[in-house]
Amino acid sequence: MNEQIILEVTNFSKHFKVGGFGKTGILHASDNLNFSVNESEIVALVGESGSGKSTIARTLAGIYKPTTGEILFTGQNISSIGKKELRGNMPMVFQDPFASINPVYRVGHGIDRTLKLHRPELNKNQRKDAAVDLLEKVGLIPGVEIINRYPHELSGGQRQRLGFAQSLASKPKLILADEPVSMLDVSIRIGLLNLMRNLRDQEKVSILYITHDLASARYIADRMIVLYAGQIVEEGPSEDIVKNPKHPYTKLLMQTAPQSREQIANFGSNTNDMGEPPKVIDPKPGCRFSNRCPVAISKCQDEDPQLKSIDAFRKLSCFVES
Repeated sequence: MNEQIILEVTNFSKHFKVGGFGKTGILHASDNLNFSVNESEIVALVGESGSGKSTIARTLAGIYKPTTGEILFTGQNISSIGKKELRGNMPMVFQDPFASINPVYRVGHGIDRTLKLHRPELNKNQRKDAAVDLLEKVGLIPGVEIINRYPHELSGGQRQRLGFAQSLASKPKLILADEPVSMLDVSIRIGLLNLMRNLRDQEKVSILYITHDLASARYIADRMIVLYAGQIVEEGPSEDIVKNPKHPYTKLLMQTAPQSREQIANFGSNTNDMGEPPKVIDPKPGCRFSNRCPVAISKCQDEDPQLKSIDAFRKLSCFVES
């Protein structure tokens, strides 16, 4: 694996002011995050709803500005990168494919627009050839036929593949994939996961894969970052985390995660309720998982555990486990 860092996030926090009518607070969507993504690598951000995954993705995409911290993309602070350049090099594939596909136009329209914007050296015929090639790279075959269809004529899985084709049109270095398989039928989820692995291997594009599901993260990601209530609780190689989870929250996630290929295809149909995540408006000191943690000690209620290295590849934020 190429170890050159393409994305580096340092001391990143994103807070939102909430409330009104004289009663306000600060929602801590993300707090003091440090992580990186290497070239030709898939990194999974894993956590339940409310863990801060999508807020991170939207900040990386330039939709939000960090409250504190620094985000470097290819060594350059994203605040100094133009929106056109940033979104061309780091596009987003959304959970709902219609978020990036205009249903009024034919399939080729969105790809052609991206090619015009980011590859102006191509003429009309070259753009059409490139669009057909991109469609076939993501498994939409034959591309010469698919390109003239309307989005409503495609299945959900095909529309999501189209989202990846549009993202590839700008020759990106990193794709932000925000829950890209969660709205798909179980029978086609594996195909989209395999597509992301193929893009990593064949196109040498990095992917930040955002998901609530540990099993799909294990299936495609080189490394895994486990988030809880806006903080990183565990990080390391995906197989290491799955085979030997350290943090109590990761262990609870593992209890609900399917292990076989067939179970991965059906993930989401066999989950258990672990209770509600904490409210992160003006959070008090202490581990945010402590009220749900089966092994919490008194120290967990009063002090914030720090993310520390426990070996050459693993990081953990916990007072009890090691």
